[in-house]
Amino acid sequence: MKNAKGKGAARASKESLKPVDDRKVGKRKASGKPGRSSAPKKEKKAKKDPNKPKRPPSAFFVFLEEFRKTFKAENPNVKAVSVVGKAGGEKWKSLSSAEKAPYEAKAAKRKAEYEKLIKAYDKKQASSADDEESDKSKSEVNDEDDASGEEEEEDDEEEEDDEDDD
Repeated sequence: MKNAKGKGAARASKESLKPVDDRKVGKRKASGKPGRSSAPKKEKKAKKDPNKPKRPPSAFFVFLEEFRKTFKAENPNVKAVSVVGKAGGEKWKSLSSAEKAPYEAKAAKRKAEYEKLIKAYDKKQASSADDEESDKSKSEVNDEDDASGEEEEEDDEEEEDDEDDD
């Protein structure tokens, strides 16, 4: 009888001595609106301009363009893009700096062309932004002139009415 009472009594007394945890009891924090998460909303990204020139490929990607052609010719059954990329990466790592030089030269040439294109694009964007600002300011000035002109006409009509009364 002692054994049974001792084990059960020990468990019960330990549980009664533990501090009460509010989270387990079921207290909840009040939420603002049901169904909505409290996670912060993501900011929308600015839309990309389709006319903006694409960035030039690095030397590795210039190499990979040629490597894909040779790899596909040697392995026509391989359809996975990841296999081609992994094989290209291993081949690129195994190349010496002398073997990488022609690809780096092509990449540098493409980068120079890109820089020319981006400068022209930036100038075009700046000029179109200036045009839009000047158009806005013209319309705002015209709106203000129209509004002030209407007020003057109303004042003139009131003066005429006053004169007629005399």
